[in-house]
Amino acid sequence: MRVVVAEDSAVLRAGLTLLLTLLLTTRGHDVAAAVGDGDALRAAVDEHRPDVAVVDVRMPPTHTDEGLRAAIDIRRDHPGLGVLVFSQYVETRYATLLLAEDSRGVGYLLKERVADVRDFLAALLRVAAGETVLDPEVVTRMMATGRRADALDTLTSREREVLVMMADGRSNGAIAEALFLSYGSVEKHVTHIFSKLGLPPSQSDHRRVLAVLRYLEF
Repeated sequence: MRVVVAEDSAVLRAGLTLLLTLLLTTRGHDVAAAVGDGDALRAAVDEHRPDVAVVDVRMPPTHTDEGLRAAIDIRRDHPGLGVLVFSQYVETRYATLLLAEDSRGVGYLLKERVADVRDFLAALLRVAAGETVLDPEVVTRMMATGRRADALDTLTSREREVLVMMADGRSNGAIAEALFLSYGSVEKHVTHIFSKLGLPPSQSDHRRVLAVLRYLEF
């Protein structure tokens, strides 16, 4: 088995490479390359044709989701390649895309929840063998995101228009003027949006902000 490691932190990349080298060489496996960004990951996979890649989520240049987007690319370009996402972040949108085409040979583990090196190695070997390995926390987050997406789908076209304008920072009065509605009609639409998104009245939470955040997640 040949492994490629993609981790933007030089220290973590070196440590993970050393750890895997020590664990894998006794089994006849090896680490073919260790890289620090998505483009280098794509190039390393093209060159070395590994069996599995260990990929962090946040990588240069923006340190947001480059690793996951690169993982989607290498899975598309190299069918059968195993990908184990290993990160401290859960990025649900691209994780869903990564799993959507074919979940076989895909894993997603959270760094802080791997308590034993042997568990990590076992997960890596399972992914390389074509199994799916997901941290329960990742599954929970993805299910929650799916529920939020379903809630957004229940909005009418007018309610979605109102929510878009809320995301633009418009007040109810400004929304009413832009959409040629009465102020009371906009208030009703906003109330319906809160209800459909599961945002009850609260003394501690700003429902308007929470509604906009849910919209912006998609």
